[in-house]
Amino acid sequence: MGDSSNLINRKIMKIIVIGGAGFIGSNAAARYIRRGDEVIVLDDLSRQGTEINLRWLESVGKFQFFKGDIRDKTFLDNFFFAQAEIEVVLHLAAQVAVTTSVTDPRSDFEINALGTFNVLESIRNSGQDPICIFSSTNKVYGNLDDLDIVEGEKAYSFRGDIDGVREDQILDFHSPYGCSKGAADQYVRDYSRMYGLRTVVLRQSCIYGPRQFGIEDQGWVAWFIIAILLGKQLTIYGNGKQVRDILYIDDLLDSYDQAIKNIDIASGRIYNIGGGQENQISLLQFLDLLSEITNKKISPAAAVTRPGDQPIYVSDITRAGKELGWKPRTNYNDGIRKIYDWVVANKQTIEKVITDE
Repeated sequence: MGDSSNLINRKIMKIIVIGGAGFIGSNAAARYIRRGDEVIVLDDLSRQGTEINLRWLESVGKFQFFKGDIRDKTFLDNFFFAQAEIEVVLHLAAQVAVTTSVTDPRSDFEINALGTFNVLESIRNSGQDPICIFSSTNKVYGNLDDLDIVEGEKAYSFRGDIDGVREDQILDFHSPYGCSKGAADQYVRDYSRMYGLRTVVLRQSCIYGPRQFGIEDQGWVAWFIIAILLGKQLTIYGNGKQVRDILYIDDLLDSYDQAIKNIDIASGRIYNIGGGQENQISLLQFLDLLSEITNKKISPAAAVTRPGDQPIYVSDITRAGKELGWKPRTNYNDGIRKIYDWVVANKQTIEKVITDE
């Protein structure tokens, strides 16, 4: 399993990565380029850092790039009609910040919900049958108010024998972002049932790793490291006991590989993809670890809890393990040190990106 697995007899694929200049997309595209796949990157380059990621991809190897917006139905239709023998579509393009969705809910809806609908329709009308992997989110489960939560000294936890949130947890879209991604999530699932598209929904927890130009509103693992190393103000919203199961980027890409490999099982299915129980960490615990790594005292500012913020979210990844043969391989102690090293090596570039953000 994973990028280091035996690929001698692996079939070369034609893969479209929508949102391929973003954090996850550029890492995915790089993996496929290195494997010798025919890679097509589609991105509107609207987010700071995407052009830097695109230039980095050019140093990795050969691929095609198309600039376009998934809100533009005509563009997408023409794009998919022009491509022959597409085998995989990774749909990673999104508006990704809850705070942005609150201030600009229309754009959030148009990108996440309407944009995903456009992607599905373009695939359906193209006459092709690619595997379509959709990057969904744990935010579709809302605040998880129905689960019994215990407040500890530095972290929240689930009471009783709950290992994490399962895929049959009641959906409770909270915030415009939760609504837009949740609607897209359900459309992707239903297009498998109604039209036979080979779609897979991956409800991802907090993903982190190199090429993540994190800002305060999104990509918090990277942002904490960036803020500390660049001397930026760090703010904790709420009491800092919020818990997430964080997942290193390479492990996420392994889950894409396993979904593609096992598409006969995965088609039409939904999977929670995160670090699971072994990789859960609270904000306060994360700050303690960063203080140890940097040998610095960290004194964040305090602010009120943000709307829709889950006190604790930990993925139950049992289904992905049983059906896809997938599990995380990177312990968060190792993964955090890897992204720390990347930030150190790229401080000047990162500072320019977040200053322009």
